[in-house]
This record gives sequence, C-alpha cells and structure tokens, in this order.
Amino acid sequence: MKKVLIITYYWPPSGGAGVQRWLKFVKYLPEFGIEPIILTVDEKYASYTLTDNSLLDEVPASVKVYYTKSWEPFKIYKKLSGKKDIPHSGFANETETSFFQKIMRFVRGNFFLPDARKGWNKFAYKKAKQLIQEYDISTVITTSPPHSTQLIGRKLKNKLKINWIADLRDPWTDIYYYDQLYHTSIAKSIDSSYEKKVLTEADKVIVVSEAIKNQFSLKISDSDYKKFSVIPNGYDDSDFQNRVEVDKNKFIIIHTGTIASGYHIESFLNAVQKLSEEMNGVRIILRFVGVVSGKYKDYIQNTPLKEITEYIGYVPHEQSIQYLQKSTILFLAIPDVENNQGILTGKLFEYLGAEKTIIGVGPVHGDAARIIKECTAGELFDYQDQDKLFNYLLKLFNLWREGGAISVNNGKIKSYSRKHLTKELASLLDQK
Repeated sequence: MKKVLIITYYWPPSGGAGVQRWLKFVKYLPEFGIEPIILTVDEKYASYTLTDNSLLDEVPASVKVYYTKSWEPFKIYKKLSGKKDIPHSGFANETETSFFQKIMRFVRGNFFLPDARKGWNKFAYKKAKQLIQEYDISTVITTSPPHSTQLIGRKLKNKLKINWIADLRDPWTDIYYYDQLYHTSIAKSIDSSYEKKVLTEADKVIVVSEAIKNQFSLKISDSDYKKFSVIPNGYDDSDFQNRVEVDKNKFIIIHTGTIASGYHIESFLNAVQKLSEEMNGVRIILRFVGVVSGKYKDYIQNTPLKEITEYIGYVPHEQSIQYLQKSTILFLAIPDVENNQGILTGKLFEYLGAEKTIIGVGPVHGDAARIIKECTAGELFDYQDQDKLFNYLLKLFNLWREGGAISVNNGKIKSYSRKHLTKELASLLDQK
C-alpha cells in the first residue's frame, strides 16, 4: 500500500470545519490503496480556536498519527488581552475593535508571516524528515490554513526532492479579513512572495473551489495553472445514518457555524421577522448553533426577533448534525466581501447531506449558488433582496404548513460525498 505523509495543523481534538476535510480523506484513503500517515501538533502546544473531543473517536484506529511540540504567541496574547479565547478567522468572536486589538492585529500582520502558527514549522519539519526516511515516503501533502504549514512542504521539497502536494482550503493574501491585519507594504510583499513560491514550487495544488483556483491563477504562469485541481469539501454519509425526528410542530430555521460581522444578514433577519409577525400564533424558531458576532446579537436583541431566536453555541460535530436533522430549513450565509464567489464553507455540504432546503445570502453567481442550484437544494439571494428572501421563506413555510415535501433528494448530491471525493484524491495521488 502506498504511503503518504499528511501534514496538518488542525486535527482532533481540534474542532471546526477545517478538521473534517482531512479526517474524512484519511478515513477513506485505505479503500483506494493508500496508507495515510499524519503529522500534527501536540494539543498541549496547539492554539485551537475550537475543540471537539468527540472527533477523536472518528480517527481510524489503524492510522499512524505523530505529534510534535510548537511555539506560539497566543498564550501571551491571552494574558495581555485578558481574553480566554483565541481570535477566530474573521475575528467573529471579537465584539469590538479596541485600540489594543488593533495593535495586536498589526503585530500579527507584520511580525508573524505568514501567520502566528509558524512556530510549529521547525518541529514539524524535523519530524517529517524522520518519518519520510523511516517509512520510505515519496509523497507529502500539506494542508492549510494555517498557510505557514505550506512552508514545511516547500522546505521538504527543496531538501529531500519529494513529491509535494499543497492543499489550500482558503485563499491566502485574498482572504476576506486580510486587510484587518494592517500589513505594511513590506509585510504584504513578503507574504505574497511566500504565496507565489508555494503555488509555483508545489508539484500539485488542490483547492476547494473554481473561484479560488481562478484567484490563484492570476499569480502564476499558464504552465503552473495546469497542476491545479479542484476537490471541494463534502459530507460523510455515515454522519447521517442515524436520522433524528423532525419537530413537526415548529418551523425551525437553523444556521450552524460562524456568523461574523461582515456577513451582512440584516435583510434575511428582517424577512424572518416579517414572516414571524404575519404568521402570529405559529411557532417559528431562528436557531444559531455556533459563534455569532456581537453585532448581530445586538441587532436581534433590539427587534422582536429576540423572542424567537435561540443561541446554542459551539457543540461537538455529532450534535451539530443532529441539530440540522431536527430543523425545517437551513440558513447559509457567505461573507459580503471582495472575491467571495469561491467561498465554499464545509457547512454547505453538510447541509446537502442533511437533505433539507437551503435559503441563503451570498454571491448569486458564485460557486455556492451554482452547487445549490445544480442539486436543486434551495436558493441563494443577494444580501439586499429582502422581498425575495421573504417570498421564498413564505413559500417554504406554506409548503411546511400544508404538509408538503420541502426536503431535498437529488442524485447530484452524492458527488459531494466524502467517499466519492476521496476517490478523486486517490486518483490524483496515483498520477505521476
């Protein structure tokens, strides 16, 4: 069986959507003749924004996992800031930008390039060299964020001449919150140089969407573009085997994951409020499972929506799936930022796996809208389309009240199953 070394910072007990991608690939790769060996950071030294110990049970017992130390500045940040939490991507857990936070973002954006987790690299590189020699490994995969992980792969490529595949789940210098890090022109130049070297020197590059592929293509030559492949995130059929009964007496609208201040969901919230007011006497619930920015909690608190809104907070992955299954319809929000056409959150595919109708706000010509349409799984609207949002909500509500089917059952969804996507990855690994 061919051995492949996978270098990933985020691995159980880290939580969040980023962990799911490679946890599921690792689960299915042996079925296609590939033995994955994992190199990750020891949780005692890691800086996870989320922790989900239940994911440890999903790591196959046969998989070899190796851990190393790391040095990271987040403990210093927590002491100086007095905060218990590490900043989330997009700073969704920071309710306001104080002068101190601006200073910390400047420090992060100019003194920790590509990111503040680069302190893991020297430990990971040393261990990776040992594992490559011990197991006679010829192919290494690095997955990011954190994008500093890609520099480990680059160094291994240059020193050991291995076959290096770079998997980038997010944009790099085009990420939607990049400008919030107050980079100087010198820092931007250094970071852009790292990004281009990774894109040009890797033997293959995997991204999660066509739009991200097109973004990166602007930074490289036509010859380098040919080595790009798109393998999106997906859902695992096994996560949905134990179906949970829907509460048929309540019209439950759910969002799982993060709602940051830049998501611009005001029109959707107004549409839900209008539906609630017009259907007085019917139990409508707006439920958020995960992190919601203070901006939107305040917005809801100052409207009648506060009476029908529930905040569950972060829950283990298994519980998140159960909440999806107990809901009536699913709300998807994509950040209202530049270059958002390629944002494909992991939650979109788990929404598809739940086989519930999706209503969302985001770029109507983006990758998420295209996938929702091709799977006939719902509809994505522009951020300002309050009337269209309300009319679609009303349509779904009436179908639900009349006992009609608002579930989704389209064979195209199966192409986003984790097993199918792992088959694509295995095919890529078999190429010379």
